[in-house]
Amino acid sequence: MSRPGVFYQKRIVLGVTGGIAAYKAATVCSRLVQAGAWVDVVMTEAAQKFISPLTFQALTHRPVYTDMFHIPDGNNIPHIVLADSSDLLIIAPATANTIGKMANGLADNLLTAIAMATPAPILLAPAMETDMWQHPATQSNITKLREWGVEVVGPAAGRLASGAMGQGRLVEPDEIVGAAQMVLARQGDLAGKHVVVSAGGTREAIDPVRFVSNHSSGKMGYAIAEAARDRGARVTLVTSAVLSAPFGVEVVQVDSAREMLAAVLEATEQAEALVMSAAVADFRPMSVAEQKIKKKGDSGGMVLELVRNPDILAEVAARKSSGSGPQVTVGFAAETEDLLANAQSKLERKKLDLIAANDVTATDAGFAVDTNRVTLLRIDGSVEELPLMTKRDVADAILDQVVQLLATRTRA
Repeated sequence: MSRPGVFYQKRIVLGVTGGIAAYKAATVCSRLVQAGAWVDVVMTEAAQKFISPLTFQALTHRPVYTDMFHIPDGNNIPHIVLADSSDLLIIAPATANTIGKMANGLADNLLTAIAMATPAPILLAPAMETDMWQHPATQSNITKLREWGVEVVGPAAGRLASGAMGQGRLVEPDEIVGAAQMVLARQGDLAGKHVVVSAGGTREAIDPVRFVSNHSSGKMGYAIAEAARDRGARVTLVTSAVLSAPFGVEVVQVDSAREMLAAVLEATEQAEALVMSAAVADFRPMSVAEQKIKKKGDSGGMVLELVRNPDILAEVAARKSSGSGPQVTVGFAAETEDLLANAQSKLERKKLDLIAANDVTATDAGFAVDTNRVTLLRIDGSVEELPLMTKRDVADAILDQVVQLLATRTRA
């Protein structure tokens, strides 16, 4: 069974204020509803000039609130009910006017009244013209709200409603949703922990245009990084893959195994856990040609002499045995034969706490697909065979084990 996402059955108030970027709030609303949240939309009078309440009612299948003095039949005062019942208040877009009201304790409409009354965390996504954003009053108001604990995402730089280029553009809906995930995840079971994840297949240069690599796409590592973030962890993702960076995750881009080694060792100095899902090349060319290697004649081949790469997990294990580095280390065994025997051997040799073994010859669970089928082997001898799952579900299954292992380390 899939682990419920961070938004599942959460009550979110989405405040929409009067700006042209209000249309993006519909996408934010849709993302939240699809993720299982109960969304109540509150619109200011100005917001309704740009987008209709009917749009949000169709997305949420819930009434849209627009009037502080309208009390639905059988209900209590809306700004009190919504303020008390919400898990998160998002205001997107947040205009300079609304930001100013919040910073100065004004509650002259339903949305600002909710903002004053709610004990829930607040996330603002500002959107306005550059001069308005840079005005000392706006900057002072934003600083004050941040000091009060309000989270702010954006604004971005780009083309504005006036046609000018500058800072003040509403960030994209996925970034707002990502920021909301991070706010809600603060109560997760990895809150306060630093988790390092590696992803992708390393690339070992032959010459300036060629390299030796493997078929790893990095999707599994990215899924683990996102899942750890959504459980409250501070996440560092060391990756050779070129995928969209997960919001709120520190991404360290590398190419070779030696670069990955240096980045992993640095990142894990103060980390609680390492999940090494990258497919690190065991070998690299002994020498790298300074110029592109040319064919010589119409026949004949090329001999490429390889040398061993450093063993990243062995290096981490050595540090761990000396009392430094991560408390919990997790590896992957991507095998084509003797799956469990090879995984058990790697688990013991690398002094891992847990290893995820998978048969990469399977068409539905190998490289570059969105599903995986793994068997989890722990150092205590326990074995758990998981069915075919999405890589995100596999990630959560692995992190469930990491949470348990960290709890034993903490008690020790």
